[in-house]
Amino acid sequence: MVNENDSSQAVEQGSTVVITHRVRDGQQARYEDWAKEIHSVSKRADGFLHWQIIRPVTGLTGTYTVILRFDSRERLERWMNSPERVRLIDKVRPLLEKDDEFFTRSGLDFWFTPEGAKAKVPVRWKQFLLTWSAIYPLSLAISLAVAPPLHGMGLPQNRYIDGLWASGILVALMVYLVMPRYTKLLRRWLFE
Repeated sequence: MVNENDSSQAVEQGSTVVITHRVRDGQQARYEDWAKEIHSVSKRADGFLHWQIIRPVTGLTGTYTVILRFDSRERLERWMNSPERVRLIDKVRPLLEKDDEFFTRSGLDFWFTPEGAKAKVPVRWKQFLLTWSAIYPLSLAISLAVAPPLHGMGLPQNRYIDGLWASGILVALMVYLVMPRYTKLLRRWLFE
């Protein structure tokens, strides 16, 4: 379903699904085996890009979070509704306290939607401005902070290697530190 906030399918840069499974006590080993199986099957799906599993903290929680990324929402939905996935979800249900729960986000919408919310996504131009205003100063600071230590350790000056390290640090900061706080800070403007 395309709404007014989606300017076009071409703007969409992939689609992400976040799946949570609360595993019954004593079933973690069986769940881990199941996770290996579904990971292996999902990697063969058309459009598959990335899989990440966040395991529970022992003694604190039994919740696993699985993040899957595909190159388009259409291919992600095809995988989520595929007979293979349905069969594997049926197989894991006895190990779970709650049913298979997930939510899907497309492109950069993943950064701009409150966790677990069924809220509308901000218009693309606001997403663009917010992201650009975070990336520009970070990219300048990181390129100044990363290159000197790398070269000080004896690595030769190479713009591709410098760019690789700088972009990796930039993405990590954006995903884990900057965007969650920045979008929260500017939430009112984003959603007006």
